[in-house]
Amino acid sequence: MSGHCLPRGPHTLTVAYTGGEERRGPVTMGQANMIRCMLRDEPEHINIHDVWPVPEGTRTESAIDALRALAVRHEALRTTFPHAPGVAPSEQVVASEGTFTVTVLDLDPGGPGAPAARAESLARQARAERFHLDRDFPLRISVVTLAGAPVHVAMAASHAVTDVGALAVLKEEWLSLLAGETLPPLDSLTPLDLAAQEAAPAGLRKSEASLRYWERIIRGGPQAMFAEPGAEGTEVRVPQLTLRSRRAARALALVAERTGGLPSTVLLTAWCALVAHRTAQTACVAAVPTSNRYHSRLTRSVNTLSQDALLSLDVQVPTFDALLKKSWGGALDAYRHSQFDAVRLWEMIGRATFERGSQFARDVVFNDVSTLPSTVAQVASARPEEETVGPELELSWGPEQVLPTRVLTFVYATEPLIHLALWADPALFKRAEAEGFLTGLVRLLEAAATDDVPLSSLTEVTGVRLVERGPRWCRVDGSWTSPPLVAETLSGALGGLPVHVTVEASYAYLPAERALTAFIAAGDTPLTPAEAHTALMDALPGRPGVLAPRRYVIVQDPPAEADRSSAWLRQEILREGTGRDRRM
Repeated sequence: MSGHCLPRGPHTLTVAYTGGEERRGPVTMGQANMIRCMLRDEPEHINIHDVWPVPEGTRTESAIDALRALAVRHEALRTTFPHAPGVAPSEQVVASEGTFTVTVLDLDPGGPGAPAARAESLARQARAERFHLDRDFPLRISVVTLAGAPVHVAMAASHAVTDVGALAVLKEEWLSLLAGETLPPLDSLTPLDLAAQEAAPAGLRKSEASLRYWERIIRGGPQAMFAEPGAEGTEVRVPQLTLRSRRAARALALVAERTGGLPSTVLLTAWCALVAHRTAQTACVAAVPTSNRYHSRLTRSVNTLSQDALLSLDVQVPTFDALLKKSWGGALDAYRHSQFDAVRLWEMIGRATFERGSQFARDVVFNDVSTLPSTVAQVASARPEEETVGPELELSWGPEQVLPTRVLTFVYATEPLIHLALWADPALFKRAEAEGFLTGLVRLLEAAATDDVPLSSLTEVTGVRLVERGPRWCRVDGSWTSPPLVAETLSGALGGLPVHVTVEASYAYLPAERALTAFIAAGDTPLTPAEAHTALMDALPGRPGVLAPRRYVIVQDPPAEADRSSAWLRQEILREGTGRDRRM
């Protein structure tokens, strides 16, 4: 293509590439995990996107030639997943040659909006189209030009072969190619290399250990961090709130210096402390996806490594420094157990939650990409040229997107300023409360910069107040729940049968533990505890405040005083049991 004059106006080019080895083999665990999501979720929710600024003086032909070189260099970009209709692919095929398309769009200099914002909008729009796993090139690319000169590359990317870290590596190498540099030989694991490692005996043992680690948390931790009034639904439309603060970065550096902790661990600890404080939880359970790149041969791998590292951090310690000491080991434990068979993981989660009577909610996600390749901060930054200066503390609101989480945090940079984005469920965080949460994070870092901070003083130090659940809520089996809400949900699941739920000492656990008991007036309905439990479990998604009873007691008719537990206890029992004996 070099040396040819490209036409002006919107047009699509077909770019051919050749080179590399043709290979095939099983999918990786990370690929299987993301493919599962891609087949289930709406494409705009699971596809990812990026915008790369083009260095001044770059010709469109050169930008496209560099993209071709990346396709030849990285097997992931030449990978497809053949599969039969209705069946998830289990194999990946790497081509030695092929084509991809690039759309060239010339902007009107007098048009609305800055070119960067228009490129961002273009990349977001490209996410809405589903990638065909069996045939599509995994990058959907547009070169945005201004008066014929390229200014941005906007793209949507298939999550089956890329993640945020992979896009950061691609961007860095693309810029190096445009600068005339020679890229070093690849020493990172390709997807097929990683799949071979995972299938080896050591990889299989690691996967089994991960499943056991996850099951301990699923069975013992809070079923949802945000089990509280207002938390409803499995997907919410959430606006983006961005923090950019030199104050926070200075404080973070001082805390790290004072305690000897890594800045990334200090920031994670502060964030977990504040989330657990706001939710009045005794532990912070959070997914920390990018931690999977901690291994040297995965750090710069162009691959999808998006399997959650699940952190469960017990915050029942007196001070911030004590929590920081626990965070390091807790994070390492989570990272070591982030490689697993996703199908088996979700089978385990389904089994464990059915037996526990809960619905595991991945409602808290902390994604720190600041430790990925050095340019990753600019990958996500809308204003990268300001990162070397930056404000003391700036909060700005951005576009909305639909997310299956209550609180999502992306950390893009920790120096010379902290640059992070927060998406918080607006039903739980009004705009002022979301801003107060991030301001409180900065205040916590500043307080910890000079002295150890008692965790009992977090409200005064940060301004972030505990959630007010009210007297109808209580903690049962490590989770917050509302017995009246459980009764209402169970009654609805059983077609309106009268239900009363009470809190009693648990027979299955230590004497100090409490459990729920449900009394159901079934009338002439031939109801069993197993049927009642299955009906409630089917109604749990999107109701994090509902925890299934440990015992179902079925009676004929409700007592006259239907709001009194003692009255239900005097009714003749027809059937009773845990309901966990079988699935219906």
